[in-house]
Amino acid sequence: MTLEIALNAANAVLPAASEGGEESGNMLLPETSDLVWGTVAFLIIAVVLLRYALPRFTKVLDERTRRIEEGLELADKAKEDQSNAELKAARLVEDARRDAAKIREDAQVQAQEIVAAAREAAQGEAGKALDAAERQIQADKQAAQISLRTDVGLLASSLAEKIVGEQLKDTELSARVIDRFLDDLEAAPSGEQGVAPTGEGAVR
Repeated sequence: MTLEIALNAANAVLPAASEGGEESGNMLLPETSDLVWGTVAFLIIAVVLLRYALPRFTKVLDERTRRIEEGLELADKAKEDQSNAELKAARLVEDARRDAAKIREDAQVQAQEIVAAAREAAQGEAGKALDAAERQIQADKQAAQISLRTDVGLLASSLAEKIVGEQLKDTELSARVIDRFLDDLEAAPSGEQGVAPTGEGAVR
């Protein structure tokens, strides 16, 4: 439509330009026909550019703009994803460090409990062993005392028989003699134990 208007305008201007060109002879201005055809050619080129080239150029420019915007969006998204990944990694590291500290603390507590239980068990076993040893010592002491009293009693009875000159047939009398002799031995200071009374005073 614009091209037709330009051609019609050129056809209308050319006769008038031819008439005016014959009358004027200015050397500084181009011929009117050249000016008209140049204008028409410019308009044709402008129309072609505006109708065909400019839309394609605009489309290419829009496509490049869209790609650049998409690239920027992808870059921003990648940067955001990287930041989120770094934050997540930092949280994971912190959680792992906290879990390791808790495990180490629990292990120390368990170790202390095990050591305390082992110490208590060892003390209990040592106490039991000590009690058993004390009971055994006491039993051995009592057995030794009984054996000693028996041996000393027999010895005292034998001495009394030799001193008196006859065998002590009375059991109760023999027992009293032995007990008195042992009591005298226990009551006498160490190294100064006296000899049991002889004669009739010893036998009561």
